[in-house]
Amino acid sequence: MAYRTRTYYTDSQKALMWERWRQGWTLHQIAQLFNRPHTSVQGILSRTGGIRPPERSRSPKALTLAEREEISRAMVAGFSIRSIAVILGRAPSTISREIKRNGGPGCYRATQADQAAWDRARRPKRCKLAENRVLARIVTGKLRLQWSPEQIAGWLKHTYPCDETCHVSHETIYRSLFIQARGALKKELLQHLRRTRGMRRSRQYSQKTDTHGRIVDAVSISERPATVEDRAVPGHWEGDLLFGSANSQIATSQGSPSFNSTRSRDN
Repeated sequence: MAYRTRTYYTDSQKALMWERWRQGWTLHQIAQLFNRPHTSVQGILSRTGGIRPPERSRSPKALTLAEREEISRAMVAGFSIRSIAVILGRAPSTISREIKRNGGPGCYRATQADQAAWDRARRPKRCKLAENRVLARIVTGKLRLQWSPEQIAGWLKHTYPCDETCHVSHETIYRSLFIQARGALKKELLQHLRRTRGMRRSRQYSQKTDTHGRIVDAVSISERPATVEDRAVPGHWEGDLLFGSANSQIATSQGSPSFNSTRSRDN
């Protein structure tokens, strides 16, 4: 049994996918850029419901890789924590926590510590509807009544003008529906939206592509070779099929030396 190899995409390829998706390209068009089936692209985009995840960035207050390398060299040279803090212009407590959480003075490595800090920073923030279940039930009830997320967000601000805990933007409702990893709203509520699609589409998206309603790579009849004019080969005959009385069928051929073009007298 043959198994298909797993397709891996680089960060730059994924960024190109999201950019084309935002511009309204179809899955098939995006997949052609990488010579891959559209299902592999769909697997990437559907993880977040067709909504591009925000790009991660380091906090300007966090230690940089250069600072961590300076900490590593200073510890090998025998500097104290306070001395290292003075060199970097950081608080001694910051240097102390950095060393303790990454193996201690004897096992500290700058590159490993920097990667560990990047991994620990991945803490997805719980959305408002996941934390406020009362608000989530109100939104769910309105969605079942065929209300749009824009109507729900406006109604909440009008009904609870002084209670911001009951306010939620329509974009948060959309994201909670399309990104099921948030665990706020059930996927079945998607069918109550006016456009019941499984992924968020761009405003520029249109099913009417450049090839819509056209024959791809069509060859005009004016470009046919001259050898077909004498109709010496049966494949070059121009024929049609006529239906007569009692569903009888008459095959006709134009320009054939062995057949006469006839028409049903019922037609």
